[in-house]
Amino acid sequence: MTTVYDVTTWTVPGNPGATPYADIGLTINSIIADVKSQQTSQASKPGAVIYIPPGDYSLKTRVNVDISFLTIRGSGHGFTSLSIRYNAGNTSGWHEVNPGGSRIRVEKTDGNGDAFRVFRTGDPRLSSIIFENFCLDGVSFGSNQNSYLNGKTGIRFDSANDACRVEGVGMVYLEHGLVVKDTDALSVSGNFLAECGSCIELTGSGQASKVTDNLIGAGFVGFSIFAEGHMGLLVTGNNVFPRGRSSVHFKNSTRSAITANRFHAFYPGMVNFEGSCTENLVASNHFLRQMEPFDPLKPYNNGLDDLFGLVHVAGNSNTVTGNHFSYDVPAGSVNPPSQPPTMVLVASGNNNFIATNNTVASVPVRTVVLDAATAGTKVLDCGTSAEFQAHGSPHSFRATP
Repeated sequence: MTTVYDVTTWTVPGNPGATPYADIGLTINSIIADVKSQQTSQASKPGAVIYIPPGDYSLKTRVNVDISFLTIRGSGHGFTSLSIRYNAGNTSGWHEVNPGGSRIRVEKTDGNGDAFRVFRTGDPRLSSIIFENFCLDGVSFGSNQNSYLNGKTGIRFDSANDACRVEGVGMVYLEHGLVVKDTDALSVSGNFLAECGSCIELTGSGQASKVTDNLIGAGFVGFSIFAEGHMGLLVTGNNVFPRGRSSVHFKNSTRSAITANRFHAFYPGMVNFEGSCTENLVASNHFLRQMEPFDPLKPYNNGLDDLFGLVHVAGNSNTVTGNHFSYDVPAGSVNPPSQPPTMVLVASGNNNFIATNNTVASVPVRTVVLDAATAGTKVLDCGTSAEFQAHGSPHSFRATP
């Protein structure tokens, strides 16, 4: 039984002239078919490893992963900035202009937007699928290289899954990097995902998963880290840089933690709770808010003003504590003009706890604002009484000594 494959030495049955350099999708689908033909016993399906050596590969055919225990592994995430290249003008003197490592160019010539689709019907759900240490390059955003739009997705988990991992992968110039639906015990760690419309989107529902130790930077059209319907999600140790419309966006998520991250953004709404988000912890993060310095992208933003809050809380019994906020925006760039920007806005919900957050700002700010749809909020040691604002809701407040 063969369990370790190399895409560069595999011969596609019936198509001996096919190479992974011309269409690695065709090659990998053929290898998966071989694994399925060899591993027919319900009691023994160990899976396989598919190795992608360093090189430039074109993906014209979507890879369909429908077996558990499959590892697709390369040797190098190969990220390099395409945004800098496309906005630089003459690059004839550069040492290199494209990503490297085990680089897969996502061509989308078969009518499918996904480079890899993980999907299976029936029971049990797919388990222990690993994507590791290769590069997915979306190549171009077309006539407007700053649009973040090309209809391409790097990896899409499209059915329920368990114990899957995406680690050490580089993604660049994809409209959607990683999309994972209905996941349990997912690990997204050590990746470099940047210059994509959205980088990580956890949709549907999920539990006991983690997004840790990644370098992430989405476009103004999408999310850096998005999680919907998740419980027990750990978002820790990430360095999230501009210019996603948020750094972390929770929708109807509960009992999850956003801790020890470094967030840098050009827009408000860096951590944004949507819907009913309950019993979540936002702690020990560093927030830096500045203005867009790059001329080609100065016209764009996420549509939110500075009253929305760097942290926007909606839901009950959340804790926001021990965070550092650096607000470094010129007074003339604050929107709306002449209004103090908000660091933490509790927009709705009961019994939220906001404590011991520190703010360093270039302009006068509101460190915490409570909207009228809140009740029972405790605000402790987050600024002076002049930096706190409550719109008639019952609350407890203690100013920083």
